[in-house]
Amino acid sequence: MEIVELTVHELKEKIKNKELTITQIVQAYIEEIEKKEKDVQAFVTIQKKEALEKAKELDEKISKGEDIGKLTGIPIGIKDNICTKGIRTTCSSKMLENFISPYDATVMEKINEEDMINLGKLNMDEFAMGSSTETSYFKITKNPWDLTKIPGGSSGGSAASVAANMVPWALGTDTGGSIRQPASLCGVVGLKPTYGLVSRYGIVAFASSLDQVGVLTKDVQDCAELLNVIVGKDEKDTTSKDIGEKDYTSSLRKDIKGIKIGVPREFFAEGINLEVKETVKSTIERYKEMGAEVEEISLNVAQYALATYYIIACAEASSNLGRFDGIRYGYRTKNFRDLKELYKNSRSEGFGAEVKRRIILGTYVLSSGYYDAYYKKAQQVRTLVMNEFEKAFEKYDVIITPTSPTTAFKIGEKSNNPLEMYLSDICTVSINIAGLPGISIPVGVDKDNMPIGMQIIGNRFQEETILNVAYAMEQKLKFRDNYKPNI
Repeated sequence: MEIVELTVHELKEKIKNKELTITQIVQAYIEEIEKKEKDVQAFVTIQKKEALEKAKELDEKISKGEDIGKLTGIPIGIKDNICTKGIRTTCSSKMLENFISPYDATVMEKINEEDMINLGKLNMDEFAMGSSTETSYFKITKNPWDLTKIPGGSSGGSAASVAANMVPWALGTDTGGSIRQPASLCGVVGLKPTYGLVSRYGIVAFASSLDQVGVLTKDVQDCAELLNVIVGKDEKDTTSKDIGEKDYTSSLRKDIKGIKIGVPREFFAEGINLEVKETVKSTIERYKEMGAEVEEISLNVAQYALATYYIIACAEASSNLGRFDGIRYGYRTKNFRDLKELYKNSRSEGFGAEVKRRIILGTYVLSSGYYDAYYKKAQQVRTLVMNEFEKAFEKYDVIITPTSPTTAFKIGEKSNNPLEMYLSDICTVSINIAGLPGISIPVGVDKDNMPIGMQIIGNRFQEETILNVAYAMEQKLKFRDNYKPNI
């Protein structure tokens, strides 16, 4: 097996047993990036020289017999809305095209403490607003399973780079499904942790009450490994929680006997592709064979989740993106006569169409006369969504749904129809509204050999449960052994 096809836990063993040097591993990934990047278009910035220099330093450390961490020398890709000191952080926007962050996000500090090697910054939908990575100012990322199709979004660069073996794992962010949906469409594992489990400090904000940093990996064990690194209370983020010491890898067992699974009928209704529906349902049947208790349930508020999400997310985006005014930092127009024109032209020229659409919608729902009718109402529905899930978790350990209503669609197919594009998130947004953890694992392919993902949702801070349920099925299906991307 080639180096780039190995999982992180396999790479760790090979470094430990001195079967591979860190330089060999990094070199293999750089060669893979050089070979595939022209087709996949996953990176905004590649850290080739810096990665090789760090690899050599770490190899010297090992040769001198110095202590190293468990993940020393493991390469990683970083979504381009996560601040990285001394490296461009663009959010795939003209507005931040030349912005070099003066500090690291807390998750990056944790990655650096482990002596992992940053291979570069990954493409995304502009300011994380999109479901296809088509709104990026720089490039459109392609799906490694079929280069004519989208990889999902907004963490499309992260998902595509893992699927194409250009990085062994990556960090992404998830506001309404932005990790799980591209993970599903690219046939990899994607985890959105409970809101507050991972610090958001240093993440360029889209919607602060919904955003969460998460991970995209080749398998569930790697997912647990990377989660171990990034979790924890952070004094710089007041929404982060202290849940004590945990080792998520210790929860990975094949036995799920007695686990209670709820299957909400609303998530298998009209709008869900037939092949997706049948594949997820047949996977759920396999849980029964493994000793799990499965029951159909109803989540009545699911039908309101999408509208609620877009009102709250756009309102928060309108507020968060107000800082990009052409004065403090970021893009500044050369064409202005007075202050008002400076603001107007800088924002008009610096933001793309989708970002403008969401700012306008968000400003509208927060405006006088509409605040009560839209924003306040959406916050009330948000409480209902949270209560509905809370009630369900009194009886069930996990809830299982499809991750995406369809498999990956053609590039350009939905670009001119925002409403159709927004429906791509219909299975994932309610989890962000409720602040719950969710994981997507690949469970099969459709007739065109495009991956189908299944979403496992857990109660707040119950990541161990969803990881275990995901791991048990992954061991049974062996998706990575049976299916491969085309590239």
